[in-house]
Amino acid sequence: MSAFLRFCARKVLPLIADIEVRGDVSKLPKEGGYMLASNHLGRLDSLAVYYVLDNDDLIHPLTDKYKKYWWGRAAGKIFNVTWLTRGEADMSAMKEFISRLKKGAVMVIAPEGTRSKTGSLLKAEPGAVYIASSAKVGIIPVALTGTEDAEVMARLKRFQKLKITISTTGEIYSPPDVKSVKGIERDTLLRESIDELFCRIAVLLPETYRGYYKDFPRVKELS
Repeated sequence: MSAFLRFCARKVLPLIADIEVRGDVSKLPKEGGYMLASNHLGRLDSLAVYYVLDNDDLIHPLTDKYKKYWWGRAAGKIFNVTWLTRGEADMSAMKEFISRLKKGAVMVIAPEGTRSKTGSLLKAEPGAVYIASSAKVGIIPVALTGTEDAEVMARLKRFQKLKITISTTGEIYSPPDVKSVKGIERDTLLRESIDELFCRIAVLLPETYRGYYKDFPRVKELS
């Protein structure tokens, strides 16, 4: 079903959207065993990221809030999603992610944990760094614009094409070994690492989208 999703991203999404890819996507690895982390604007985010992927072994995480809907349960079966318990560290799901990443799968993740209602970056949660570090894989930052749910619905209602940008340098961020430290030191390392990752996402976005990270000194260094 990953191939089907990529087909939709490559063939169906362009029917309703003008898609601009910024950056050298040729740097994206052809083989798996890595993670792509993006900002979280709307329901089309993952499909937009799939647009630049050439891999078929994809991990599909989905929060368990969608289990209460019949279409959510159906999608879960069809696309073989890994259900995530919302609001807590779901160690069972994390173990599955780590195992599959080690075997060469690709994971698309939005570390903010929830869609931004303003479109600007929220404070990211460090789970993505923990997973990537445990699996010993790198993370590629990806920045999206134009996939906001409100913007998508407004344009579709007016029969206007969406304007989506997908930005990435293709460069891999290698997270530190978080398991080498414990307690507060680990928490600090996780926080610093996810902030570093999101500073790299922030510089790929217009300033109005940078939100929580707009005044980070690291963003100014990278700009």
